[in-house]
Amino acid sequence: MDVVIVANFCMDFTETDNGRFSYLAKLLCENNEVEIVTSSFYHITKQQRETISEHPYKITLIIEPGYKKNISIQRFYSHYIWGKNVIKYLKKRKRPDVVYCAVPSLTAPFFISKHCEINRIRFIVDIQDLWPEAFQMVLNIPVISNLFFLPFKWVANSIYRRADDVIAVSQTYVDRALSVNTKCECGHSVFLGTNLETFDENSKKETFLKKQAGEVWLAYCGTLGKSYDLECVIDALDYLRNTSIKLIVMGDGPQKSKFEEYAVQKNVNAYFTGRLPYDDMCALLSECDITANPIVGTSVASIINKHADYVSCGLPVINTQNSVEYQKLIEEYHMGYSVKPGDYRAFADKLQELVCNEKLRKEMGANARRCAEEKFNRKYTYQELIKVVENKG
Repeated sequence: MDVVIVANFCMDFTETDNGRFSYLAKLLCENNEVEIVTSSFYHITKQQRETISEHPYKITLIIEPGYKKNISIQRFYSHYIWGKNVIKYLKKRKRPDVVYCAVPSLTAPFFISKHCEINRIRFIVDIQDLWPEAFQMVLNIPVISNLFFLPFKWVANSIYRRADDVIAVSQTYVDRALSVNTKCECGHSVFLGTNLETFDENSKKETFLKKQAGEVWLAYCGTLGKSYDLECVIDALDYLRNTSIKLIVMGDGPQKSKFEEYAVQKNVNAYFTGRLPYDDMCALLSECDITANPIVGTSVASIINKHADYVSCGLPVINTQNSVEYQKLIEEYHMGYSVKPGDYRAFADKLQELVCNEKLRKEMGANARRCAEEKFNRKYTYQELIKVVENKG
């Protein structure tokens, strides 16, 4: 079977690449011809990609001009050009049996959905985030935002309607697509997850940061952007004034300097590592004691990358994310606490409870690891993706 995976936001294709699509391609190419079609522009570093090493599957870089800011007209234009270039390439390429298409972005999937419908190519969507809902959260101007994003919503609905199979990183996103799709009886929710064997091997690495006697490390890993309320965490630490707690922030993003300055202003014990290779992040995260998932209340995010890493390291989480799906997971596994978004006092109370109760930390941590093994281990969960692509159930 000839399978084309189209994904705008692939990772770097290095040995430590923990991306969903490179992992899926590696599994699929055991029995199929597989090609990943991705952007020449690397979203994380905001630079054009350099030469990519050989892989057991084909990688095709399609030119995208790029952008400097995540929220900008330049980004919409960049995605539009990439989408036009992708569909030009697919029209010249031999007809594949399946196109497995990541959403977002929207322009390429929109063009591809029409191309597949006309040429009777099986079209599978894999929803990583909800656009335009995620952008509308940031640019939330009453009435004006609804009107501005209405065309984008129409495009998204058109993509979902044409899908022969719907896959998403959470049931919440599956339900969104199925609300307009009449072709699929059911969708497939497969968390982003991680390879637990790889995570465990990475966690054995020696870390560059050493814990001092009596310290309790509170970890955050991921993007430092407007959706992530690290100010709430810093306010909680300021409120507690517990000098034994150290905040370890792993990641980069447009709000990094702002968060760093706020931590200095509040005089809390915080260390910002910047962006780390995945293996180094696994090792440092595993040295921590508690994890923080501070997401603003207006976010439409559901099950995201950091959730997999948090459960894999076997640590309890304090969560402010409004996602009902994630809140239920925390409650079901008794692996942490959820508090109201932005409520730093409630966050501080739960943090203090965990800091003072090592037995509870270990109990919740063990439950988190069990959740990782049952819900987030790609070795098992991604078999469902294989079955969908190969049309075996």
